[in-house]
Amino acid sequence: MIRGNFTREIKKELIRRGFENACCKTAALSAYLRTTGSVLRRGTLVGFEFITESEFIAELVIGLFEDVFGAELKIVQATEDARNGRNRLVFQCLTEQSLYILTELGIVERDGDEIHLNFGIDQYLVENECCQRAYICGAFLGSGSCTLPKLEDARSGYHLEIVFSAKAAADDFCEILASYQILAKCVERKGTSVVYLKSRENIADFLNLLDAQIALQKLDSLAAQKDERNRINRVANCMQKNYDKSVLASVRQIRAIEKIERLQGLSELDVTLRETALARLNDKEASLKELADQLNLSKSCLNHRLRRLVKIADGLPEGVE
Repeated sequence: MIRGNFTREIKKELIRRGFENACCKTAALSAYLRTTGSVLRRGTLVGFEFITESEFIAELVIGLFEDVFGAELKIVQATEDARNGRNRLVFQCLTEQSLYILTELGIVERDGDEIHLNFGIDQYLVENECCQRAYICGAFLGSGSCTLPKLEDARSGYHLEIVFSAKAAADDFCEILASYQILAKCVERKGTSVVYLKSRENIADFLNLLDAQIALQKLDSLAAQKDERNRINRVANCMQKNYDKSVLASVRQIRAIEKIERLQGLSELDVTLRETALARLNDKEASLKELADQLNLSKSCLNHRLRRLVKIADGLPEGVE
């Protein structure tokens, strides 16, 4: 099954690939907290927490915090989501080191004793191309989702989105994508800013940017199936329209011949037209080709005769018996 949970497949592929450089790990962590975390303040301590339903993502993120900052995060809450039955894990970091981590991730700024939230993306974190890709990857791991169209539903389509808590970060994220010719849109939804892509081409470019080749192959495979399904439907619709036109033409021909027979009699027709009229009345459901074969005529010749019969019928007065 190609569709499945495509979001989960993408994220598992990104997790397997991981991040090599410390700068990329920092960028990915910053993006992850931007999309799924929140800043905490308890007394003199400033820290953060994040929520995830994926143990695989939790393991990756905890490992990254330990690798880059030597920080240990702890689970403060584990509940089961009543809607989908998955575990909902809440991790927290609220220590003497947590403010330093938030500063390094460009989420807060210190001005003496004053602490301010930075709502945009710290450009220093995404200065290098590898870090830009890591940031995009971290954001998708945090709150990204991607749905594929249903083959049987022509109205369904492609949709990829990433949810940010701050509009400034969402706008900065769109600018990063635009630098790779990926044109995303942003919309406000329930107090959040959602960056989204709706075209298959943009989503393919997004997956290619993250080097998610397995997911990209599945996307291309589904697109090929959908294109083939659309082609088959177009051909079927065209055939149906042609069939409907043929049936309407046949009905008109039969009514015309019956009118001639009723008002003046078929014997008044010349031999070729009388032969054609009788053949059509004797086999009312025959196609033009089948009727032409019966009369040993070409389709164009038969069509010409039938049009003449219709013209004769149109010239007869209505209601005359």
